[in-house]
Amino acid sequence: GGRETILLCEDDDNVRAYSLEVLRDLGYEVIAAGDGPTALAALEAADGPVELLFTDVVLPGGMTGADLGQAARSRWPGLKILFTTGYARDAIVHHGRLDAGVDLLTKPFGYADLAAKVREVLDRAEERPAGVA
Repeated sequence: GGRETILLCEDDDNVRAYSLEVLRDLGYEVIAAGDGPTALAALEAADGPVELLFTDVVLPGGMTGADLGQAARSRWPGLKILFTTGYARDAIVHHGRLDAGVDLLTKPFGYADLAAKVREVLDRAEERPAGVA
């Protein structure tokens, strides 16, 4: 668990409710959204920094999770992103492999899996260019 703020973007009401409950139980502040535009608006309106975007890959409304991640990172470069999907093949997975730097938690996931993966992504040090302290 932790004290960081997480933006949860998930269109499935049951998965969103479960994830929200688990993350809050672990001590995180959680902002929930059901689609990409709502998630971007929530990032804009957040009172403080949001450390992690936890988003489904497949979202309604014409904005995928990858689109959301790209838009969010362009505005908040330090934002960490964790994707989730129930599909074996999508825009994140290519030939069975993830793109470099992409974190993915496949559905269905349980309490321990969600807790461990979120903590792993949050604890990972930011990659810095060579020569930068």
